[in-house]
Amino acid sequence: MTVARMIRWILLAAVLAAAGYYGWQRFQGNQAATANNAQKSARPTVRVAIAPVQKTDFPVYLTGLGTVQGFNTVVVRTRVDGQIDKVAFKEGQLVNQGDLLVEIDPRPYQAALDQAKAKKAQDEANLANANLDLQRYTKLGEFATRQQTDTQRSTVAQLNAQLAADDANIFNAQTQLDYTQVKAPISGVAGLRQVDIGNIVNASTQTGVVTIAQIEPIAVIFTAPEEQLPYINEAQSVQPLKVIALTTDGKKPLSQGSLAVVNNQVDTTSGTIRLKAVFDNKDHALWPGQSVSTRLLVKTLKDATVVPDDAIQHGTDGLYAYAVGKDNKAELRKVKVSQSIDGRSVVDEGLSPGDQVITAGVYKVQPGTPVSTTVASSDPAQAGVKQE
Repeated sequence: MTVARMIRWILLAAVLAAAGYYGWQRFQGNQAATANNAQKSARPTVRVAIAPVQKTDFPVYLTGLGTVQGFNTVVVRTRVDGQIDKVAFKEGQLVNQGDLLVEIDPRPYQAALDQAKAKKAQDEANLANANLDLQRYTKLGEFATRQQTDTQRSTVAQLNAQLAADDANIFNAQTQLDYTQVKAPISGVAGLRQVDIGNIVNASTQTGVVTIAQIEPIAVIFTAPEEQLPYINEAQSVQPLKVIALTTDGKKPLSQGSLAVVNNQVDTTSGTIRLKAVFDNKDHALWPGQSVSTRLLVKTLKDATVVPDDAIQHGTDGLYAYAVGKDNKAELRKVKVSQSIDGRSVVDEGLSPGDQVITAGVYKVQPGTPVSTTVASSDPAQAGVKQE
């Protein structure tokens, strides 16, 4: 074999060896790509909770903070001077209008009344005698001078006027005696006692005996933004608006009442309007001075599209939610929300009634992810919604 022929055989062997190596590498690459594609096409199924998108009426509330006030609050003061002989109420007691609270020593006022009555009896006796004299002068006829008759008739008139003054004095003395019994002017809860038995009280002092606050009904004063005033007045002109009072954390409803008064001017410093709601408060859930959260119903959205709040997610491009398609794969939907509170949101765009949205396990989901579903609660407790 010549040297040239040997060189050709060596080169051919090298070419065949290189072709076999690169073919093997290509084959392995194809196998890896196929396995990777198969792995991608076989994504693991994610277990999630879903809830239906509902079509329902949705109450729209204005939320705020308020303070409970007694419907009427009275500082009870004495109207006469004297020593306190009796305290007839207990602090914190429910008292009715006309109940005895405090009794002041009545003896000086009883003596004044007796004196006024005695004075009237004396004047009645004088009047009876004057009437008899007038009758005598009248019967004498021409034997009595005209002056004597006129004078006696004037005396009778004066004594009649004196009896009228006596009646007024008796009424005044009786009133002063009645004032020795300090009675409740309204029904309500008695506060802390300001005086004790044996104390001397004066009508001129400003310190009261006790404060009474009426709690049935009771009032709540709260505020609303001034831009909501036209909507409030418009709705109030149709019917009294419902107001719900809750604990300050908004979790426990306390009582339900109605809007009674819209203040006659807007507070220019805060841009708010003061409102007053009235509650029956039969169970005494509201107490004067208590702070509460308030919700004022201004309107009801008819046939609104409602979803649980847990379905609404926040992204860099805005709000979105994952809906479950017919193939049980997650679909990303961009949404617009107009109202939201107490676990429910009103969706204006992006979802339709009957859709199923993911409410739990969202962090594991991407568009197109297969999911297995369990039904979550879609009816959270609702007490109102804030208007934005």
